Amino acid sequence: MRFIFVDEILEMIPGKTIRAQKKISADDEFFRDHFPGFPVVPGVLQIEMMAQAAGKCLDAEKKRSGKAMLARINSANFREWIGPDHIAIINAEITLNREKYATAKCNIEVMDKRASSAELFFTFAPLSNFASDYVDEVLESYFSKNP
Repeated sequence: MRFIFVDEILEMIPGKTIRAQKKISADDEFFRDHFPGFPVVPGVLQIEMMAQAAGKCLDAEKKRSGKAMLARINSANFREWIGPDHIAIINAEITLNREKYATAKCNIEVMDKRASSAELFFTFAPLSNFASDYVDEVLESYFSKNP
């Protein structure tokens, strides 16, 4: 199972806001067990979608020598089920952006309804912790289309 929960960045102002999407496939492995007969995207994966989108927005600034990493979930709410074949639109607004930490207000919309929301806290892991050839494919794709 791949653990990339942002397929495409639709709009972005680096370090400020991002709108991204994840196409949820009926074949996604987690649906087999969550829940049999009533497949829904687990809340923890919804948090991961929001964290990945907000993290990409922070990383797109390229002003730090670190990569944004989720450090704390300040709050989270789940309102609507996200199921197979849905398209999740992930929104994040960076509300505080400091050298060592950042915060974001995020939400996921499905079929024009807010499905979930969260307030997230990020720290920055040194780039030296990552493989020297690490590339964020989703960010690179966005920048190749939006130079």
